[in-house]
Amino acid sequence: MPYVPHTGKDIEEMLQAVGAKSLDDQFRTIPEDIRLKSLLNLPSGLSEQELTAEMKKLAGNNVTVDDHISFISAGAYNHYIPSVVNHTLLRSEFYTSYTPYQPEISQGTLQAIFEYQTLICQLTGMDAANASMYEGASATAEAVLMAGRINNRKKVVVSSALHPEYREVVSTYLKTRQVTIEEIMHCTEAGMTLPEAVERHIDEETSCLVIQQPNFFGCLEDLKALGELVRKNGAIFIVVISEPVSMGLLKSPGELGADIVIGEGQSLGIALSFGGPYLGFFATREKFMRQMPGRLVGETTDKDGNRGFILTLSTREQHIRREKATSNICTNEGLCALAATVYMCMLGKKGMMELARLNLSKAEYLKKGLQGIKGVKLSFNAPTFNEFVIEVDRNPEELLKALSDKGIWGGISMKRFYPHLDRHILLCATEMNTKEDMDKFVKAMQERQSLFTG
Repeated sequence: MPYVPHTGKDIEEMLQAVGAKSLDDQFRTIPEDIRLKSLLNLPSGLSEQELTAEMKKLAGNNVTVDDHISFISAGAYNHYIPSVVNHTLLRSEFYTSYTPYQPEISQGTLQAIFEYQTLICQLTGMDAANASMYEGASATAEAVLMAGRINNRKKVVVSSALHPEYREVVSTYLKTRQVTIEEIMHCTEAGMTLPEAVERHIDEETSCLVIQQPNFFGCLEDLKALGELVRKNGAIFIVVISEPVSMGLLKSPGELGADIVIGEGQSLGIALSFGGPYLGFFATREKFMRQMPGRLVGETTDKDGNRGFILTLSTREQHIRREKATSNICTNEGLCALAATVYMCMLGKKGMMELARLNLSKAEYLKKGLQGIKGVKLSFNAPTFNEFVIEVDRNPEELLKALSDKGIWGGISMKRFYPHLDRHILLCATEMNTKEDMDKFVKAMQERQSLFTG
């Protein structure tokens, strides 16, 4: 909406309408001794040209992955975005579309969401997907709430290898709900959640088990074995995917027994953008569909038999009785969902597989190069996708700072999330990391002492 200042006549008419003699008269209910008596200490206004120059100057202070060689991940991944994605998003019919309450004038938006839902179902191996959510962390929390609605149980079991920030969001959502959260420690050698550890926690009071695949350490979990344990006790098996590109190689969670699959869709054509906006995807089995939060777009026919689209499921209190509402989630990340749709359509099944193989091979090349360095070793022995953890022989924060000064973002210190992993770094390689990038990083790690001496 453009900003149009009120004219003097506008102000006079509004004051008459509210029964005030002047603008100051509007504040007569505020005690005199606490009112500001002088003008705000603000600089004078800028012309459009001056403002544009100032904003460019401020934007120039930002440092992005275009300026550094980056091996950072932990739920936000540096992938190439084909130009067609942004060109589609910037078309006015998509860019200006809003909530599709009126299907007769929202067919394009509804169809785009329907296609997105279809692609998410194909990716995850599930029966139904909603119209998207805010991001992966809140989608995880909503999945836990959904599990509680399905079986009315009060114990949630979560792997410690689930993204720590996702765990924090789940804990916040459940804070007032008399729900117990039990955390399963990951195996310190394998870096994965062991089925025998899960078996000790899962019982008839368990509402759900939450597992990330690949997990926060980049390690692959044994979803099939874990799913069997969950089903044996009648609980809900929730699988979180923060790196959906991995699904180009791995069996889908649906094939391995998941009941609810959620995650972060940022890898699917959405820029890093300093942390957002991102895209939460949410899919489930058909029998649980009515407990799913958010919206679901369905396909129908009009009175003339033409194909059409409509909001089939909208379970917020504005649509149905409050006691039947599944969530306060009412909208979806429309442009982000469209970006993911265009991205997945452009790649197709074959392209997604090729991209996943490329990510795996890049990570294995980097892993092999780092393994040969004295004072650097792999932390876990489980198979990985494009992320893995290394242990170094000095303070990782100091090392990462020194690398950054040389134009390399060498990963994330694990101490921030796991205090006992105080010498460990999580790093990642994607298709954006060239052989030259990785060789430069390996060489810097080989000669890391020189980073501090000159």
